[in-house]
Amino acid sequence: MKWLRYSVDGETFQGYLAQKTLHAVSAPPWGDWKELGIEHAMNEVKIEVPVIPPTFYAAGLNYVKHIIEVAESRGEKPVIPAAADIGYRAVNALIADQEDVIIPADAGEKIHYEAELVVVIGKKIKNVSEQDALSAVLGYTIGNDVSERDWQKTDRTFFRSKNSDTFKPMGPWIETNFDIGQAKTRVKVNGNQTIEFDTKAMLFDISTFISRSSKYVTFCPGDVIWMGTDGTSPNIRDGDKVEIEITGLGTLTNTFRRLGN
Repeated sequence: MKWLRYSVDGETFQGYLAQKTLHAVSAPPWGDWKELGIEHAMNEVKIEVPVIPPTFYAAGLNYVKHIIEVAESRGEKPVIPAAADIGYRAVNALIADQEDVIIPADAGEKIHYEAELVVVIGKKIKNVSEQDALSAVLGYTIGNDVSERDWQKTDRTFFRSKNSDTFKPMGPWIETNFDIGQAKTRVKVNGNQTIEFDTKAMLFDISTFISRSSKYVTFCPGDVIWMGTDGTSPNIRDGDKVEIEITGLGTLTNTFRRLGN
């Protein structure tokens, strides 16, 4: 099932998509929801970010090829993480499918996409085993972890390089029926495919991240975990359109605009 947040005439709804029709409901999909009897066609609405998470988690370096290629681009020796350590991103950076990524005027030229599977938590958990970890997952969506690499090297934190406003496109919806074993992640820039990889080819899988992290943090309904990316991105410039497709989840599309142009 596909769950969405969407707006019509300035009013935002939550609902599910069935046979090209959106059905509004009274609560988030993890809540005690009921039908509102309000329906809209997809072409009548503006799709919003599918969830505003209480906490925004990120797996970070989680695909070996990406770790190696990033290290080589810096002239460094790659360091493969020894454990599934979770990190954080900023909710203020989230934007929806079809919205523009705004590149600050003083940003450098190394603006990169990172195509990521996003896990959406559906129930409160703490100290969960790897065997039971996936029982806490409501569904999945797509994320683009936009990065400014010069800032990433020099800032003490990721406040600009990873968390500038609009640097975290996510969507278009939450899909509850997803088979990661069959999934491919593909990226196109201006219609030309730049990368393809097996979505499941993670260093540490979803169960491992949820289980280990839950020893120290409590996951709550609506939390999201971005699972990292593989490969490397070309420099993305003003006017470029980036499309991220994950098999079974749809396509997340955003155009990049640089301030001052």
